[in-house]
Amino acid sequence: MASSTSIPVTHHHASELPREAADLVAVEEPLEIRVEGRSVALTMRTPGHDEELAVGFLLTEGVITSVDDILELDVCSAQTGGPANVIDVRLTHPESVNLDRLSRHIFTSSSCGLCGKATIDSIHQQHDPISVGRALRPTPLVLLSLPAKLRARQATFEQTGGLHAAGLFTELGEIAIIREDVGRHNAVDKVLGRALLNRRADLAQLGLLVSGRIAFEIVQKALAARVSLIAGISAPTSLAVELARDSHQTLIGFLRDGRFNLYTGRLQ
Repeated sequence: MASSTSIPVTHHHASELPREAADLVAVEEPLEIRVEGRSVALTMRTPGHDEELAVGFLLTEGVITSVDDILELDVCSAQTGGPANVIDVRLTHPESVNLDRLSRHIFTSSSCGLCGKATIDSIHQQHDPISVGRALRPTPLVLLSLPAKLRARQATFEQTGGLHAAGLFTELGEIAIIREDVGRHNAVDKVLGRALLNRRADLAQLGLLVSGRIAFEIVQKALAARVSLIAGISAPTSLAVELARDSHQTLIGFLRDGRFNLYTGRLQ
């Protein structure tokens, strides 16, 4: 699937006459996620890596905890002959999932993956805080090296300027997985889904890097996947800081231009 498409535009510049041109823009299309044939979410995403997106979404929703919980991933279309914008996930033990609770029938916009979830207390009813002894602790120099590495692998962003990116990195600064998407929470779900499909057993030993701001739902998704460190190129929100602090996660913001802010946790 194409992640960008060419659109005709009229280019204006202060020192030039208007001229016709073509501009590459990021593709945005709906993806319906189903579990056992029942629709549970509709998200606007950049096509590509849809299986990872569905798996990461179900991981961060607490529906699955390992790849062994998945019996089959069925990529299909909502209508015969239509685009493949539906993922139906069949579970190994479907009887263990409350599909009535899961089926929220909500629309997840490109800018918000939280969709009305309640408070930090409700999150901690589902996910325990990270064990302090398991936390990732890279050096400041490793962290400062990460933005350039992420940007170097943002192929579609270079074309369009319109996509978020998320990456999982090691304590030594190696970016193990990177994904792009029009929605920052989708990019996070994609990298977490890929890690699960790759059977990465201990995500507490990986950090999560996002190209934009760090909102509450990003920290929540990291906590659900047991990721102990979240870093962002831009600012965190107050609720993101509060959740990270209460969950014993390290939270880093404004990681750019040779500097960063450490909001919670500690480094080497």
